[in-house]
Amino acid sequence: MTIWQQIGEFVGSFSERTGLAGSLVNALDPDNWLPGGREAAFTIALIGLSAKMAVADGVVTATEVRAFHRLVDIPAGQEVQIDKLFELAQQDVAGFDAYARKIRRWFADTPDMLEHVLDGLFQIAAADGLIHEAELDYLKTVSDIFGFDEARFEQIVAQHLVGHGGYDPYMVLGLAPSAPDDEVKRVYHHLAREHHPDRLIAKGVPQEMITVVTARMAAVNAAYEEIQRLRRA
Repeated sequence: MTIWQQIGEFVGSFSERTGLAGSLVNALDPDNWLPGGREAAFTIALIGLSAKMAVADGVVTATEVRAFHRLVDIPAGQEVQIDKLFELAQQDVAGFDAYARKIRRWFADTPDMLEHVLDGLFQIAAADGLIHEAELDYLKTVSDIFGFDEARFEQIVAQHLVGHGGYDPYMVLGLAPSAPDDEVKRVYHHLAREHHPDRLIAKGVPQEMITVVTARMAAVNAAYEEIQRLRRA
């Protein structure tokens, strides 16, 4: 039975709120999905946290649901179950902090996986054209729970603002404007290696999430080119 079929069975009893399926937090608890491996755990993490983030500003929009569908390859015929999860999340938003802590423990040995979960959440938050204050607060709280400091979170935010104007290319790379040229080049090449698709797939990042990471790498490339342009001026 696939994780999607199991989710479908859980959804069937959510309305009665019985057993494991009586709580969105319990049904999407990563401890209950360990047999599915790291890719399944990653997908479940994204489902749980994105459903909860979608209601951070008080409403789940069709745009946010579509953004989630683009991030996760949901088999035909299973879309209704996932839509139901988002609907139910509006009534069951409590406990996301405890849930996020479990996700952190599951990926404790690969913190970059946690970063990619955040990437997915940013994509969903920005699906309607902007990131609302309540959504940004939610993302910051999840980032804190995941163990990222203020500087790292600001760098992630900056990487998702490239193309929207007013971004700092140095912040995208996590550098000070005074960084020497060789340091700029070193950090850029390090980020390029970290975001290589083959490396991410080997770590368990689902194939469909590679498009998100590719977009983030495009932001890094754009920031690097902008720094090069500024230094030639």
